[in-house]
Amino acid sequence: MEQGQRVSMRTVEEQLAIVLAEAAPLSAERVALSAAAGRTTAAPVHAGVDIPVFENSAMDGFAVRFADVRAATDAEPSRLRVIADLPAGTALDPDLRPGEAARIMTGSPVPTAADTIVPFEHTAGGLDDSLGDIAVLVAPTASGAHVRRRAADLSAGDVVIGAGVLLGPLQIAAVAAAGVGEVEVTRVPRVAVVSTGDELVAPGLPLRRGQIPESNSILLAGLAAAAGAEVVLRASVDDTDTSLLEVLRDAHVAGADVVITSGGVSAGAYEVVKNALSGDIAFPKVAMQPGKPQGFGRLAAGPLLFALPGNPVSSAVSFEVFVRPALLRMLGRTELHRDIIRLPAATGWRTPPGRRQYLPAAIDRSDAAAWRVGPATAGGSGSHLAGGLAHAEAYAVVPAEVEEVREGDLVDVMLIS
Repeated sequence: MEQGQRVSMRTVEEQLAIVLAEAAPLSAERVALSAAAGRTTAAPVHAGVDIPVFENSAMDGFAVRFADVRAATDAEPSRLRVIADLPAGTALDPDLRPGEAARIMTGSPVPTAADTIVPFEHTAGGLDDSLGDIAVLVAPTASGAHVRRRAADLSAGDVVIGAGVLLGPLQIAAVAAAGVGEVEVTRVPRVAVVSTGDELVAPGLPLRRGQIPESNSILLAGLAAAAGAEVVLRASVDDTDTSLLEVLRDAHVAGADVVITSGGVSAGAYEVVKNALSGDIAFPKVAMQPGKPQGFGRLAAGPLLFALPGNPVSSAVSFEVFVRPALLRMLGRTELHRDIIRLPAATGWRTPPGRRQYLPAAIDRSDAAAWRVGPATAGGSGSHLAGGLAHAEAYAVVPAEVEEVREGDLVDVMLIS
């Protein structure tokens, strides 16, 4: 590569900084917790109640006074009289006097007069002989044994989940347990996806010479939805300015916050996106492979526009590197990037001079103690190898200054599944 070409290209970090500077978090709204799955918190969620709400039993057994059973042994059992039965959900609070106990089930409120739980298995009769008189054969280890203390996890008013957090099943369950029925979340970005190219035909239709099945709009719409966006339009248009500008108007009518196009951004004679939008959108070259030709800016109508290259692997990589972090920023997420681990290369492969490589990769997990990474297909990093994406579960990220990856070299691996 010529030195002049190297200088003219932006680094990935430079391009990403430009993107993120435009991708401001969207407005917030309140939604019912039942509708919050997959949304992102716009503000911290504070507990409405203590967790646990009250002191309760961790075992099925008997609520007792520790002083009554502290000396119990198999040879000299402590004998108690059961005066109450406490299933889960009961509001009873029996007053236990010395020598008395209450049968209690897991999760039931511990009587105020009790301080310890004796499990059924530490008594002579167990559950089968648990009403009337009982004999405790094993002394509890200490006062408070098997009692879940009120607010041991969280107190009312504590932060359950901070702002910028994806609400998955575990997070929603925690919020529900804290007695919260509504949460403040960031509005979901609305995305329009447009593939360009005279050669594109809907999947499954007959192909004439020069035509290929259209897959990029399906790919990018799926990636956008997986990132938390709402896809409001998906279309494929030919290589004419009129068709492109018409679909961009449709995207505006649909309320798109972001438009993602694929194709038409390189150096050919029929680059429709570049030709139609070069007055509004910048089209830099970025020092990465695949994905060198990029376009980004804000349309006059308001939405951000990402103009991605048309080869499927280039589109997929460009989305991961630039579009996904922008969508997460618009959602107000605190974490914008995929997890990266370091793994030894299972085989060697070539790298492009002067450009950071994002190689679709598969992880060899045959040895659980020694994972390895390699190309997802025999074709390596070819940007046209759409079929190979089916086998990719990561991207091997190789710095621009690395001339070759050899078997056994440690490689940064961006996990995408």
